[in-house]
Amino acid sequence: MKKEERYRNILEYFEKHHPTAETELHYTNPFELIVAVALSAQCTDKRVNQTTPALFERFPDAASLASASQDEVFQYIRSISYPNQKAKHLIGMAQKIMSDFNGEVPSDIKDLQTLPGVGRKTANVVASVVFNQPAMAVDTHVFRVSKRLGLTVNAKNPLQAEEQLIKHIPKDKIHIAHHWLILHGRYVCTARNPKCEVCDLKAWCKEFANLKI
Repeated sequence: MKKEERYRNILEYFEKHHPTAETELHYTNPFELIVAVALSAQCTDKRVNQTTPALFERFPDAASLASASQDEVFQYIRSISYPNQKAKHLIGMAQKIMSDFNGEVPSDIKDLQTLPGVGRKTANVVASVVFNQPAMAVDTHVFRVSKRLGLTVNAKNPLQAEEQLIKHIPKDKIHIAHHWLILHGRYVCTARNPKCEVCDLKAWCKEFANLKI
């Protein structure tokens, strides 16, 4: 199967069956999203969503978070993975938003990556979700699913996978394709024991075809 055909069929399936895929993190503005995404690193969205309501009530914007102590922030996120490191990064991120971006979360991916604790994946999520930019965030789910399906070939790291995906996915679908791949990896194409028997993408899945040989 040619790569173009594989991409076309998989994207058409998702577009038909999951037209409104979106992040499962709860947020109401760019500040809340970037905090939530930063907290979600190596942590489940469910746990983050349980944690952020109290955190956002206490620190509703970058200004309030920028003046917080690390110990206080830690108390709100102690159930999250790596709470000490993330508390430090959140405060530093808020301080830089205040000093360099007039208290507003920047929309540019390069600017976002200058914020403490914000890597390319987090920057791409924010740029895509709240600023509607054609950015493809590659987390463990996207990396795994795109490899298994055959959308990426020999990608050794998330950046290489990202470059291959955005090359073949239409620009206007990149932002939602990110969510399609994440949700498919979270609920169907799981890391251990993928649910191939109920997967509707079997006909175009490179790994499934190899399993049948």
